[in-house]
Amino acid sequence: MANHYYNSEDLGKFGNIGEYQKPLADKFFDYYGEVFKDAELTAKEKSLIALAVAHAVQCPYCIDAYSSDAYEKGYSEGQMMEAVHVAAAIKGGAVLVHGVQMMNKVKEIGM
Repeated sequence: MANHYYNSEDLGKFGNIGEYQKPLADKFFDYYGEVFKDAELTAKEKSLIALAVAHAVQCPYCIDAYSSDAYEKGYSEGQMMEAVHVAAAIKGGAVLVHGVQMMNKVKEIGM
């Protein structure tokens, strides 16, 4: 499958999002930069969180970026995969807990 919607080269063009709306892009990148600085959490910890979130939101660009970032910051393959499993468990749990809404509705209409 040579042609696909996502092209890894586009990740390098992320900074170009300001081309059509520079003031908003500047604000976003300022915020983004602040978020990923060492603070209450380290930049390393934030990288692993970002990797898990990238999988939960299924962003191939984010997965690419934060797989590299987390690995370069010293996380092992096992730690990174465990973070992915945490994301999967949370996402799966979110689907299942919404089953309570279905149960409530069925009980309501079944009365």
